[in-house]
Amino acid sequence: MTDYPIDAVVTWVDGDDPAHRAKRMKYESREQEMNDEVGGEIRYKSIGEIRYCIASLLRFAPFLRKIFIVTDGQDPQLGEFLDKHFPDRKTAIEIIDHKVIYRGYEKYLPIFAARSIETVLWRIPDLSEHYIYLNDDFMLVAPTVPEDYFQDGKAICYAYKFSIPFAKFVHAVKPRRKGFKISGFKDSQVNAALTAGEKRYFLYIGHIPLAVRKSTQEKFYTSHQDIMERNMSQKFREPFQFNPQELFYMLGIKTGDCIVRPRKGKDLYIKPKTKKGYMSGKLRQFDRSKTALFCCFNSLAYASDADIDLAVKWIRKRLSLDME
Repeated sequence: MTDYPIDAVVTWVDGDDPAHRAKRMKYESREQEMNDEVGGEIRYKSIGEIRYCIASLLRFAPFLRKIFIVTDGQDPQLGEFLDKHFPDRKTAIEIIDHKVIYRGYEKYLPIFAARSIETVLWRIPDLSEHYIYLNDDFMLVAPTVPEDYFQDGKAICYAYKFSIPFAKFVHAVKPRRKGFKISGFKDSQVNAALTAGEKRYFLYIGHIPLAVRKSTQEKFYTSHQDIMERNMSQKFREPFQFNPQELFYMLGIKTGDCIVRPRKGKDLYIKPKTKKGYMSGKLRQFDRSKTALFCCFNSLAYASDADIDLAVKWIRKRLSLDME
């Protein structure tokens, strides 16, 4: 066990909230509204994933000191759910509003882009030096220990090297979708590596909980204010934005704050697909895995009602939650 505290930070939004939707629509262009990758409805759709994300942390990472839920004037209302399933929990849970992490930069609010918000998570008051970042559709699916995230204080990055020139080629030949050239997860990692001064490769991370050291981020952004502000100020996803966790890892390789381990076998991933039989097939595959620690149900709202029901039953069984 480690002799230092570890926190978790989860970003969450309830896109069905009429007030939040009205705020988003005020700033969203027609092009952004049509593009699910930038600002479409599906990006903000919530079907209760936050409950299972938090439950997985309490179930499989009980060593966490505190869980911060970062949101925009919203409250996931987890009290009754947590009191029922985790009455003896010792991990504190705190809601952090965007205004807190954007203090001094309120002129940029409101913000709807995950990459913008992730850029300033290190500004959460009382955040531990060592923390784990998750989207609300990430989950732990097996017991973990601190050493799964940090070793001798260094953050563990589950990834593999990927050629930047090849990634750029793939992006160039990628077909447009609804008239848009999509800037995806991989592209944001390329941008991060280039920001860190690396032109040959990036560390291809997955949709998994990511271990981060706060001081590395604070030191970089304090001395590169222009880079921080450009990334944090975009209301919606922009092609030039970098993935802040990837930037930490690329910097961490140079500073010695990061250790790279193979990602293979560590994570399970559900793509946003509606194909018949896809969900049941993936869940059977998940049940066969003996090494996976993490899981992501990406844009589960795309799935049919039947598939959502399948996924929720699987999640609740995995987390040992009483079926409601």
